Amino acid sequence: MTPPPPGRASPSAPRARVPGPPARSGLPLRLLLLLWAAATSAQGHLRSGPRIFAVWKGHVGQDRVDFGQTEPHTVLFHEPGSSSVWVGGRGKVYLFDFPEGKNASVRTVNIGSTKGSCLDKRDCENYITLLERRSEGLLACGTNARHPSCWNLVNGTVVPLGEMRGYAPFSPDENSLVLFEGDEVYSTIRKQEYNGKIPRFRRIRGESELYTSDTVMQNPQFIKATIVHQDQAYDDKIYYFFREDNPDKNPEAPLNVSRVAQLCRGDQGGESSLSVSKWNTFLKAMLVCSDAATNKNFNRLQDVFLLPDPSGQWRDTRVYGVFSNPWNYSAVCVYSLGDIDKVFRTSSLKDYHSSLPNPRPGKCLPDQQPIPTETFQVADRHPEVAQRVEPMGPLKTPLFHSKYHYQKVAVHRMQASHGETFHVLYLTTDRGTIHKVVEPGEQEHSFVFNIMEIQPFRRAAAIQTMSLDAERRKLYVSSQWEVSQVPLDLCEVYNGGCHGCLMSRDPYCGWDQGHCISIYSSERSVLQSINPAEPHKECPNPKPDKAPLQKVSLAPNSRYYLSCPMESRHATYSWRHKENVEQSCEPGHQSPNCILFIENLTAQQYGHYFCEAQEGSYFREAQHWQLLPEDGIMAEHLLGHACALAASLWLGVLPTLILGLLVH
Repeated sequence: MTPPPPGRASPSAPRARVPGPPARSGLPLRLLLLLWAAATSAQGHLRSGPRIFAVWKGHVGQDRVDFGQTEPHTVLFHEPGSSSVWVGGRGKVYLFDFPEGKNASVRTVNIGSTKGSCLDKRDCENYITLLERRSEGLLACGTNARHPSCWNLVNGTVVPLGEMRGYAPFSPDENSLVLFEGDEVYSTIRKQEYNGKIPRFRRIRGESELYTSDTVMQNPQFIKATIVHQDQAYDDKIYYFFREDNPDKNPEAPLNVSRVAQLCRGDQGGESSLSVSKWNTFLKAMLVCSDAATNKNFNRLQDVFLLPDPSGQWRDTRVYGVFSNPWNYSAVCVYSLGDIDKVFRTSSLKDYHSSLPNPRPGKCLPDQQPIPTETFQVADRHPEVAQRVEPMGPLKTPLFHSKYHYQKVAVHRMQASHGETFHVLYLTTDRGTIHKVVEPGEQEHSFVFNIMEIQPFRRAAAIQTMSLDAERRKLYVSSQWEVSQVPLDLCEVYNGGCHGCLMSRDPYCGWDQGHCISIYSSERSVLQSINPAEPHKECPNPKPDKAPLQKVSLAPNSRYYLSCPMESRHATYSWRHKENVEQSCEPGHQSPNCILFIENLTAQQYGHYFCEAQEGSYFREAQHWQLLPEDGIMAEHLLGHACALAASLWLGVLPTLILGLLVH
């Protein structure tokens, strides 16, 4: 709820000489302010909440394009470095082009349902659920009126490929995951609509078709899959992340558990009739994301992002997981592929107390050797390893946790102007916004900071898809209405001169020649702070500029309010009159303004009012108002009435004069 600007709260007194609508009575406004205070006092977390809120307006015609219709389900495909964004919708594929510095454009390729008869209108639709670059063009697959099919898009033409089970689900609401690696295709999509309802992870194209046993997962929801090329080709792994129903039915146990599973990419199936068509190297481990210090557990995996190591060491790949709890609070935990690999290689099996067979379950064998039946049977009955996968760092705790409900994550590794490496996280919320969180790349958990909350769309809506392009330094997001291109270096949103620029702690931004600019827009090094606690002290001038004086004349005994915009949600804003603090708004205050309400203006309440912001050691004067007594108010009042009376008399006499002249 946004409060009005400073203005009167008394309907009987003449209007003050400042903009702003007067309130109709003192009591409703006072109740409104009390409700604001009550609603905001119990919310907010200093570090995990965003410091500022920014609406990305973009450049007109360049950064946002509408679909032209509602798209309840979308899938987005973008190749790094390209200006093109492909979006699959309902019966069509959109091709958006965002050329640098020019107007964006969109063209569509219609791919309607090929089936004439269907049970209801929704079933008749063809929802595109998969877009993937193949050597011969762009592969597009969709529900096709519950007859999943694929098409090839080549130079604007659509080539039908017919029904292709496993590439698209029967309904757009179904949980689905498809992974491509060369000529191999892996899928979690069921091939039959009315049987085979137990979800499986399959190899649907490759040397041999394999699937997971029906007993190794309990109602899984698949999140992410990846292939990791290890030191020996035969040891290459498939890792996939999912959540499933908790086998522990204790009333106090969580409903869901989050997992990572491993498969050997070279798995050829087993020797017996029961194992010949199944993955023989399946193992799963629990992903732990909890904070023992606060006794907070986050066990519902929402999204995963893999950040490769810049030197190419696969073990140092960072796995960012977004988790939630039953109250929809969120946490981000970071794991390493090396730790995950070690757990699968060295852990015993849960609830298995005999000696492990040789080769041990989960071990990849060279030369396409089949897994012995005994090894498969042990792993099939005890698919979970005893050791759990814990977050990186000495404390094994989340990177941070928050009261916001995060749903998707993307991470950008970047170097600031002074050479320090940062990992910048982009997290979508259930409110249709994006949080930008910075993590130093050199130290573990040393200083994680939520820089800002971004509103990426013209009209607020849930974020359906998100893709980060590190080469173009853009974030592409889609809603049911539009696609938006958001720059990673949003430096123009920071106010307050050098101090405001550096206090943002945004590694993309720095101070140069009187402006807060992107580090990528300057050929020379710009001023950035390497002191995360007191960045403002790096500025040339020790103190920020004072706020300009604003004056207003008011009648005695009138009601009035002063409003101070709270640019930083991490600062405490205080209204000071003389030496007294009249109103204080703490960090986490959800209203965008700090309001001081003056119910009855007395002689002692005239004078100077300062809105002061304190954020750590950073202090600035945000606003300065002077309330002046309004002299001659009665004269102005009477003069106004006299003018009105004279005008009324003149209008009354004028028709009589005109009539007399006409008769004459």
